[in-house]
Amino acid sequence: MIVYGASVSYYTGKLETYLRFRNIDYERRSPYPEAKRLAQGVGCIQHPILEDDDGRLMTDTSPILLHLEKEYADNPILPDDPVMRFIALLIEDYADEWLWRPAMHYRWSYDHDRELLSRILADELLAHLKMPRFFRIRMVKKRQRTGFVINDGVTAETWDHVEQGYHNILALMSGVLERRPFLLGSKPSIADFGLMGPMLRHFGQDPTPAEIMRDTAPAVYEWVARMWHIPSSHQQGDWLTDPTDLQRLLQEIVETHLAQLKANALAYASGAKKFSMKVQGCTYQKLPVSRYRVYCLEILRENFASLDESSQSELKTLLGAEAELLWSDKVCAESDYDRERAAPFNRAINVFEDGVPK
Repeated sequence: MIVYGASVSYYTGKLETYLRFRNIDYERRSPYPEAKRLAQGVGCIQHPILEDDDGRLMTDTSPILLHLEKEYADNPILPDDPVMRFIALLIEDYADEWLWRPAMHYRWSYDHDRELLSRILADELLAHLKMPRFFRIRMVKKRQRTGFVINDGVTAETWDHVEQGYHNILALMSGVLERRPFLLGSKPSIADFGLMGPMLRHFGQDPTPAEIMRDTAPAVYEWVARMWHIPSSHQQGDWLTDPTDLQRLLQEIVETHLAQLKANALAYASGAKKFSMKVQGCTYQKLPVSRYRVYCLEILRENFASLDESSQSELKTLLGAEAELLWSDKVCAESDYDRERAAPFNRAINVFEDGVPK
């Protein structure tokens, strides 16, 4: 397989971790020399794009992983228990869509991180452009910081809350990893692969958050390495059966990720281009409305609706009333995206309005 994506990319790292776990041979390449062909095939250039050995192109890591899982039924990454399976998918979505903001903030708000990563991306992805290197570096810094930090609501007023989100997940994961090697048991689930998106290539490698992880959450730092090189013995194991010790992590997800999904969906349904939200007492203003995140909520709601009544009741008790957007019709905006549920073989859309790829 060919993985088109950057060596420091959030979602490319998530996909690579899974491919390594499955012992699937792949080669990583920059997408931009083949941008025209790839864009024609998948709709837009986002990291990563996966090309199968039969030439088919796939995009969007969540459906990519679920598609590849069909070939590996003996060692699934989705728990058998319906409640635990839904929790795993919810954690993955939180990792994909909420932790994105602090990951981008640490990378592009701090001088040392920004200088290092702008050079890596300029050399790795933009070397084909006929312009001086210093100009490519400057272009990367401006584009990434504007698109992923300033335009995503990171201000002097929200700075501390954005960073607290990182500290919170480190503490919550550390508590869980004291009891077992992976989030939901003695083998990795899709929740672990989702969290490798921010934890591997951003929090675990970028200078500022990596130092924080090493100093305050060495168990998470160890987990990152374990996920990157999972021995075959860990492909077999047991799933957690009682989700109560995940209560604090789930509450964090409800208060942050689900609050954002709700505010975004309501804004999208009203036709707004920007929206504001209050999360854990912190107000974010002028955030770009994301059609893709309306789709994320649709998928979560579909997964919840597919559960039996007993499982739904258990999750409602576990998640609380603030999570009612997962089952209530009060928040049910329609994204009109991937209506045939063909992902990862559908034509993708950009997550942000300005077209900057993930």
